[in-house]
Amino acid sequence: MVLFAFTFSFNGVFCRLCSFSPLTRIARSDILMQRGDTMHADLYDYDGTICPGDTGTAFWLYCLVRRPYILLFLPIQIVAVILYLSDARSVFARHASVYCFLRAVNSEKLVQRFAERRVRKTYPYFTQRDRSKPVVVCSASPEFLLQPICDRLGVGIVIATDVDPRTGVIRGKRCKGEEKVRRLREALPDAAFDSVYSDSLRHDAFILRLGARAYHVVNGQPKEIRL
Repeated sequence: MVLFAFTFSFNGVFCRLCSFSPLTRIARSDILMQRGDTMHADLYDYDGTICPGDTGTAFWLYCLVRRPYILLFLPIQIVAVILYLSDARSVFARHASVYCFLRAVNSEKLVQRFAERRVRKTYPYFTQRDRSKPVVVCSASPEFLLQPICDRLGVGIVIATDVDPRTGVIRGKRCKGEEKVRRLREALPDAAFDSVYSDSLRHDAFILRLGARAYHVVNGQPKEIRL
């Protein structure tokens, strides 16, 4: 029970360890609406914005219930937390990932089943959106977790973290704060965002400023704000 209780302390930290690099998938070249020479879309964070909670933590708990032996990886995960808090950037820090348990599970099957469950928790405001408007999701969560979820939600473009689903190794910088802006501009240099949604004014102030309109999402309810 002590170990199990401790694991919940990873919530909010779980997918923010080591360094991240985005992996962008664009389904087709005409995914964005064009008005003149500018491409228009709506931009969303994912965790807490489209769905409650942290996706990485939710997936770990999902796997833990079905594969209890992954608790054997807990010491490595604890080390990963310590390295993250100390801002370590060594090769060992990059490999001592909280996702190291993926080495011991069939992640492909688990991810697909997890995605089905996760989609059902999507906030109604998002599922009821105007489907004619293209959507971009930019998140610090792992791409291999978000892509199947976003595919089911009809999201064409996902910019997220690059985590090897077989080894759990995380590559590159974290996709957060100003780094989100840099990567959005790199992946979508001609895009203009009509509306931007996030649950975190602190962490996503940079992307919220990219939108003609900005929305703060609290408990699944978006409220327009001025920055």
